[in-house]
Amino acid sequence: MFLALRRAAPPLLNRLQVPIQVVLYALLFLAADQLVRQFHLPLPANIVGMLMLLALILLRILPLNWVKAGSRWLLAEMLLFFVPAVVAVVNYAQLLMVEGWKIFLVIAISTMLTLGVTGLVVDRVYRFEIWSQRRKQRDA
Repeated sequence: MFLALRRAAPPLLNRLQVPIQVVLYALLFLAADQLVRQFHLPLPANIVGMLMLLALILLRILPLNWVKAGSRWLLAEMLLFFVPAVVAVVNYAQLLMVEGWKIFLVIAISTMLTLGVTGLVVDRVYRFEIWSQRRKQRDA
């Protein structure tokens, strides 16, 4: 009997792994929301929740593999979270016809600035790492 249950348990645990991890994320968000309200923090609860999750992982209180499957599932289904925003845009078709080019221009400029700044930061960090390695080799 025990062997039969033992063989059946892993598939059941695998099926429950993602829902349990998503519930863990929700509980972390609720705890973060309470902290933000209690201490009047100037950060949104989702940022505080992510910082709490990061702290739990870095302090090895929560193993990374306990949250990996849930995060992969949420990332894979991320498009579902943007569907309401896309549907809302359809309601403002007249606004898009009149002001759409301005919105597109702002999106294009902000995207280019983000890509440019990200490229500069990555380049600077890469150059710093090379400089640091050369310095270590020279000092050694």
